[in-house]
Amino acid sequence: MSHTKSTDSPPQLPHQQPSPAWLAASVEEALEPDLPIIDAHHHFFPESWGGYLLPDLLKDTGGGHDIRATVYVQCGWHYRDSGPLPLRPVGETEAVVELAKEAAEARTQTNVAAAIVGFADLCLGDAVDEVLAAQIAAGEGRLRGIRNSAARHPAFKHGVLPRPMPHLYADPSFRRGFACLARHELSFDAWIYHPQLPDVIGLASAFPSVPLVLDHVGGLLAVGPYQGRRADAIREWLPSLRLLAQCPNVSVKLGGLGTTVFGFDFSLQPAPPTSRTLAEAWRPVFEPVIELFGPERCMFESNYPVDRAAAGYGVLWNAFKRLTAGARQEHRAMLFHDTAARAYRL
Repeated sequence: MSHTKSTDSPPQLPHQQPSPAWLAASVEEALEPDLPIIDAHHHFFPESWGGYLLPDLLKDTGGGHDIRATVYVQCGWHYRDSGPLPLRPVGETEAVVELAKEAAEARTQTNVAAAIVGFADLCLGDAVDEVLAAQIAAGEGRLRGIRNSAARHPAFKHGVLPRPMPHLYADPSFRRGFACLARHELSFDAWIYHPQLPDVIGLASAFPSVPLVLDHVGGLLAVGPYQGRRADAIREWLPSLRLLAQCPNVSVKLGGLGTTVFGFDFSLQPAPPTSRTLAEAWRPVFEPVIELFGPERCMFESNYPVDRAAAGYGVLWNAFKRLTAGARQEHRAMLFHDTAARAYRL
């Protein structure tokens, strides 16, 4: 068994998958269609989250917004079904590269999976070097980083990834593996819930030469013990974010709020929200992050297909554009394109 897994099994939170009719109604004309965008975070799934593969992504990216490129982030899809266990996650990178080539051959406007964030079990310690080398080779120039999810709460489980061990990012074996990222010039994506932010602060501080990207604004919880207590959660989340912002190697992804743990229930409503509704609902979460980290360290993400629970792809990007309507042009360029290009070397 991988060191990153835990054997306890709390209740699984259901994903709020919208109905096809609800999603079909979540459509708007693209605002500012000439604004260049890099979608800093998406996945492919054949079945989970309603299913999402290349035709779905191309339909979304071709919907009116100027999606120049995307960043694919690991989700445990298409692992090899044979060979050494540590190397099986390389199958996900291999599959994504094939889809990227297929998109390129079709001359799509979007460079699909221009960057790939794969998986390697960093708890292997120094032995993870072999896996990192294999991931880089499989990426054919697209692999930019590794993600090990540490998202864990004793009251619930959510998502399709294995449940990690407690305080994964502080584990000595994990940190020996993490040190290998610098040798391979790879970044790290961190997915946690907000009570775990001190672990991310410790990791980023201990390895200042490794670029670290905090996924989904640090997992601000509004479920479990935080149900109906979003204001209390924000009061816990912000001081930790303020400390993390002092680590210059950390950037943050603005998105993921369609994930169940954030506590929004748009997909359960009779009609989907407008981009204006989303912008106002999410403003109290996004604006403090941008203020703390600056636009040069923040990037918007679709987190599709998970965030279909919030809105259609185009509506999501309209919401982000509304959120930043009053910002300076150069700051918006960073939020929508330049920060992701820097962080993932595009």
